[in-house]
Amino acid sequence: MALFKNRTEAGKQLTKALTSVNEDALILAVPRGGVVVGYEIAHALNLPLDVTIAKKIGAPGNPELAVGAVAEDGTYLLDDSVVEMLGVPQDYILAEVERQKTEIKRRLKTYRGDALDPEIKGREIILVDDGVATGSTLKAALRSLQKRGAKTVTVAVPVGPVDTILELKKQANRVVCLATPEPFYAIGEFYEDFNQTTDNEVIELLKRCREVKA
Repeated sequence: MALFKNRTEAGKQLTKALTSVNEDALILAVPRGGVVVGYEIAHALNLPLDVTIAKKIGAPGNPELAVGAVAEDGTYLLDDSVVEMLGVPQDYILAEVERQKTEIKRRLKTYRGDALDPEIKGREIILVDDGVATGSTLKAALRSLQKRGAKTVTVAVPVGPVDTILELKKQANRVVCLATPEPFYAIGEFYEDFNQTTDNEVIELLKRCREVKA
């Protein structure tokens, strides 16, 4: 059952649920779809918008099966049960972390261009995505922001499964989630329109926010 018309509507609804946000807070959205949601929040609250990227670490011979996730600063989290079950060697994990870090840097350059990396230390961060399923990449991004000295991190998502949201609440300072429907199979089932957001759309939305804050 669709809960949101599209990511834009989800972002507007999420904005209404975000209370007591500091005026110097930073919105960090997960590309690509999360940037559309994050843009609505940033625009409504007159806050800066940037991106943060984390990527899953795929299993040997089965890249779609995640054994963990890595954030842009190299912070990584592993699903120990999967790693143990598959017997994934440590050298494979470390090699994958480096490979994904390179890809993350490439994508950040694509989105940011010549813009400077945002200051994280001492700031209130609102980490936004268009939804969460297992939460592995979002947890890696969250851990990375905490390691980099964020004052607080609020995770803001329109929809997610109950168990994942409960796990995130243990790790983040605050979690704002509009709906936790059950059963939960995929984020897209709760949107009428869940078409893929393009890189060009991400770049344009980031550019708009930079122009407003300039």
